[in-house]
Amino acid sequence: MPAPSVPHRRLSPRARQLVLQLAAEARAEWGFATDILARAFREERQLPSGDRRMVAETLYGLLRWERRLGAIVDELLAGRRSHSRPVSEIAKQELKLLVHELRCGVPAGALGAEARRLAGRDVDLAAAAGDEAGLAGHRGVDREALRLSHPTWLFQRLAGSLGEAQASLLAGAMNTRAPMCVRANTAKTTREALVRRLAEEGVVARPTRLSPVGLVFETRVNAFGLPAFRDGLFEVMDEGSQLVAEAVAPPPRGRVADVCAGAGGKTLALAAILGNQGRVLALDSNGKKLEELRRRARRAGLSNVLAREVQGTELPDEARLGAWDRVLVDAPCSGLGTLRRNPEARWRLTPKIVDAYPADQLALLVTYAPLVAEGGRLLYATCSVLREENDEVVARFLQERPGFVVMPLRGIWGKERAAALGDGTFLRLLPHVHDTDGFFAAVLRRVG
Repeated sequence: MPAPSVPHRRLSPRARQLVLQLAAEARAEWGFATDILARAFREERQLPSGDRRMVAETLYGLLRWERRLGAIVDELLAGRRSHSRPVSEIAKQELKLLVHELRCGVPAGALGAEARRLAGRDVDLAAAAGDEAGLAGHRGVDREALRLSHPTWLFQRLAGSLGEAQASLLAGAMNTRAPMCVRANTAKTTREALVRRLAEEGVVARPTRLSPVGLVFETRVNAFGLPAFRDGLFEVMDEGSQLVAEAVAPPPRGRVADVCAGAGGKTLALAAILGNQGRVLALDSNGKKLEELRRRARRAGLSNVLAREVQGTELPDEARLGAWDRVLVDAPCSGLGTLRRNPEARWRLTPKIVDAYPADQLALLVTYAPLVAEGGRLLYATCSVLREENDEVVARFLQERPGFVVMPLRGIWGKERAAALGDGTFLRLLPHVHDTDGFFAAVLRRVG
């Protein structure tokens, strides 16, 4: 089990108490860790910034390694005498935190007395730090899933789509911290000018390897508090998401419909690609998210964005059929490509939830395909890595809509780049290969 990326020092007493409280809250319903942390930090305004980072990273570590840490604690407590005092659930959760600290590099000598108090006897911390800790009695795929702290059913799904070796590499990557990426708003600045501006604000940033407009922050900082952000010079956006927007490749002054726009990350990227010309129509069923999109567009200085709420399959008047050069269906999905950022999702998802997505994804493609002009393109994207949400949805759509054909990505980006970012035909981004979130995208051209 690779050591999670937290400093090799112990949490302060207050930070430790907060982590345990937040971890318990997250486990109650496997709610979004980002929301839980944001709420906690609003209430804990006096908590030093160093402690905040430790709390956040430790919480994410506990959520990622929940299954493995639980198995290690069970091993530590195995063999207790039948008349021994039972170890409470609270004590077990504290032991998980202690084992997490141990496996992050805190010396066992600094933890022994506390471990003894929690377990009610001496425990073998040396064994708890070993590569085989928690794995006894498990075999095959179940052992590998436990080693990498994923539900066995989920690891089996990943292996079914990628093969077991690639699934292991992917699951390992999902236990690491994702880079902090932003997209330069080219409607207001250039990537090079943004690097200089950020340096003036004390932030070191380097260009992304794959996206031509992205930066990776090497300074740990609250990006949303920077003057450059308030001035609309960048948006926080994963590099993979930037590449999905780039794959849309709208023509100059083109008309683009982003029909599952949400709060508008890709909408704003498309509007910037168009140089604040043309038109980007953002559709979503969530009015609050569209209000956030409008605020973000104003901050970015983008006037070529129109946001409209939709109800069911009823389209607004602006969404004229056959009038759009590009239609992006960034479909709701399992989100399995984003487990680095949302570690709790692996415990929240179930096979039933995942199995429900493909039918809805196909329905969205069928609903919005008529918006595409003849010769225009329909782009289907997800942040999943499962074939049943990606390739199989595309194949079913093409069976139902013979007026569309696959346009290989190499026809847009060239053979070499398309192969580096997928298989030459589809965009396939994987955290362990590209250091992005996991994404899939298919470009479908309307021919009739």
